[in-house]
Order: sequence, then C-alpha cells, then structure tokens
Amino acid sequence: MPSITKQYSTAARQARSVVERTTDVWTQGARTLTDVFPTVPQVDLVPAVERYFDFVQRTVNLNRSLAIKWARAANSLSGAVHERSEAVGEDLRDRAETAGEVVREKAAAAEQAGRVQAKRVEQVQQEFTREARRIEREQARRTHARARARYEGLTRAELSDMLAQRGLPKSGNVDQLVDRLADADTK
Repeated sequence: MPSITKQYSTAARQARSVVERTTDVWTQGARTLTDVFPTVPQVDLVPAVERYFDFVQRTVNLNRSLAIKWARAANSLSGAVHERSEAVGEDLRDRAETAGEVVREKAAAAEQAGRVQAKRVEQVQQEFTREARRIEREQARRTHARARARYEGLTRAELSDMLAQRGLPKSGNVDQLVDRLADADTK
C-alpha cells in the first residue's frame, strides 16, 4: 500500500496538471477572442487569470505541505492516530478535487462571459455599420441637393450647354438635365 504522502503527491500533481491545462486553454481562447476583434479596445484578462491560478496553485502547495506534515506525524504515532491522519488525507484530497471543480467552473464562466462579450461587440459593430451607412446616405442626399440647387432656375438651353461642355447626354426634361449635372458634380 503506497504511503499517504505518495498518494497525496500523485493527486496534487494531477490537480496541478489539470489546472495548468485549463489555464492554457482559457488563456489561448481569450487571446484568440481579442485577435478576432482588433478594433475593439482590448482588455488583457491574462494577468487576472494568472493571478487567480497562482492563488489556486499556492493553495494546492499549502495543502500538499500540510498533508506531508500530517503524514510524518502519523508515521511517528500508532493505531488510532494513524487512522485519523488517513481521514485527514482523504479530506485534503476531497478539498483538492473540490478546488479543481471550482477552477473548472470559473474557467467555464469566464469562457461564457467571453462569448457574451464577443456577441455584444458584434452587435455594436453591426449597429455602427448601419449608422455609418445611414450617415453616408444622408450626406449623399444633402450633397446632391446642394449640387442640384446650383442649376435650379437655369434654362434648358443653359443646362444643355453645360452638359455639352462636360460631354454628357443632353436629352430629357429640365429635371433630368439638372439631375445629370448634379450627379456629375457629386462623383
């Protein structure tokens, strides 16, 4: 039967491995998300995530240290004390597993928050694009109206002369001639 120290060490290594892999996956996902939306102000979540996982690692190391001390004390005692130390080791393993579950839950929550944020960014970009198009249409309409105002009140002959100077067709009614000149001015 392996000693409680070896059992706990194995469990601690496995928990650490899971935490490191989870941190790597989460960090890569966050970086990918910020690379996808370069025009959005980038928020660097990496330091906060690293601090969080550093805290978890320190907790695991502290638990490991405590478990080793308990195991040494248990080896020097007999009978009931030895059984009690095994119970403590089991409790510590349960806590390490619980800590791993908490880390996974936090990583999942952070991933979900990233998805929500990405969706909101996409909505904002779509709203921005729609508003930019509306503004462009409004500006084009105003520009056309100003260009058209320059030719209002001119005679058909004057409009035909201006069109001829520009090499544009002279056919159509006065409104069409004015529109043709205004279009040429706004291009």
